[in-house]
Amino acid sequence: MTVKTDTLKVPGATLHYEVSGSGPVLLLIPGAPADASIFAPIAAALADRYTVVTYDTRGTSRSPLDGPAEEQRIETHGDDAKAVLDAVGGEPAYVLGCSGGALIGLDLAARHPESVRTLVAHEPPALQLLPERERWEAAFQDVYETYRVAGGGAAAGKFIATVEGGLDAAESGKAPEPPQMPDMSQMTPEMLESMGRMQANFEFFFAHLLQPVIRHTPDVDALRAAPSSVVVAVGRDSKGQMPHESGVALADRLGTTPVEVPGDHQGFAMHPGEFAEAVHSALAG
Repeated sequence: MTVKTDTLKVPGATLHYEVSGSGPVLLLIPGAPADASIFAPIAAALADRYTVVTYDTRGTSRSPLDGPAEEQRIETHGDDAKAVLDAVGGEPAYVLGCSGGALIGLDLAARHPESVRTLVAHEPPALQLLPERERWEAAFQDVYETYRVAGGGAAAGKFIATVEGGLDAAESGKAPEPPQMPDMSQMTPEMLESMGRMQANFEFFFAHLLQPVIRHTPDVDALRAAPSSVVVAVGRDSKGQMPHESGVALADRLGTTPVEVPGDHQGFAMHPGEFAEAVHSALAG
């Protein structure tokens, strides 16, 4: 599969983006600290049906900011997504956003509905829609304070415990069993390089993006009024986790039923083939 890479100048940053395949445009939006490379297996599975476009969001990996890092706004990232779509043709596109990328996709669909045909929003961490949002806010604020006091390593462990273990794990400090790590000896140089970039992105994520994500509320009224379709996707194995429950709450606000996809919050990375087919079915539906 041939992948074309390019850069795009946007206000305050330069975005790295990648294009492969042919057919209608499908924009893939990663959530930080991931970057475009997280979608490489999905892009390969869908490139026979779509022109697949993905990019590193501003401030991460190969998309540097023009000046000093500052607190991010989801709306700025939504404008970036619109700029990427304009750069590859400007026609209404299919969009898949995962995790924080789903929040960006929702903002794109709400404020730039002319750019979106159908959005699949996979487990957007819209905790403001949850009945226990104050407890969730406190849990993620604790992650942020851990970052400020003890650094990114300690914060990353607490962040994973909060996302995967739920409020009980967050408030008790007891982390779930860590995920099985891949065999580094079996990883290609490209995969190792990608992992290194994403680990480096944690610093920017904790310092400048975590709190805006916590505070952000999707514009449900605008999404309901938009001509584009919004499909909320939740993981088969992530029930009880905050992003899954947020997805269910969002679908309820939109008056739709969430679509179940393989795996958990990282299903797009752990089950890329099955996940890609589920996304294609949702877009075709």
